[in-house]
Amino acid sequence: MEPLKPEISYEDFEKVDLRAARILAAEPVPKSSKLVKLRIDIGEERTIVAGIAKDYKPEDLVGKSIVIVANLKPTKLMGVESRGMLLATDAVEGLTLIGFDKPPKTGAKVR
Repeated sequence: MEPLKPEISYEDFEKVDLRAARILAAEPVPKSSKLVKLRIDIGEERTIVAGIAKDYKPEDLVGKSIVIVANLKPTKLMGVESRGMLLATDAVEGLTLIGFDKPPKTGAKVR
């Protein structure tokens, strides 16, 4: 297990805007074996880029509900602007996406 990070205040935690997102489309990022470009809906459409290509086929991601960090500053990965970050964790093999046991409202705040 990785060591835990130092404690933060509740006020610091509140700065992170976690949202329920629905994946509308997914495609490989050209010239990358790790990255997938996702078009998501959080009440507005946006694009995020995630390093999950070794664990998920793009076509298997469409329609999934995931948790994203919605208020990260945009960044470019392999020339594609990413406006958020999905949450995932280590699985027995590879990665697993953080999701929901019931379908959430698109764009709902995760608390």
